[in-house]
Amino acid sequence: MFDIATDQLWPKLGLGAPFRERGLATFAAEAWVNYVREAHEGMPLSCTNEVLGHDDKRLLATHRMYHATEGWLAAENEVLYLCVDLGVRRVTRWPEDVLARFAALGTGRPGRRLALKRRDG
Repeated sequence: MFDIATDQLWPKLGLGAPFRERGLATFAAEAWVNYVREAHEGMPLSCTNEVLGHDDKRLLATHRMYHATEGWLAAENEVLYLCVDLGVRRVTRWPEDVLARFAALGTGRPGRRLALKRRDG
């Protein structure tokens, strides 16, 4: 379900198929999942997405899965994505137009478990 949520977010950010046509891709470098309440096959589910933050090479986003009619939270997923140049298979800078989309949609809210900067402790 969280993969589908990512697929729904990517067009808003200029990622996905058009991004791959530019020779670039996103790789998930780190992920955290919090299972809050059990969901069963056949339940109506929906997801929300939030761009938490970004830097020149990384994007931090979260997805939340809800029961679509009752509204309770089933799970949440934070993911740290990298921009990768597929030609050399190395992390690279996000294109400027993509960075502008990140900035326009980013909330600046810190992640619950993941962060762009190392936490002391």
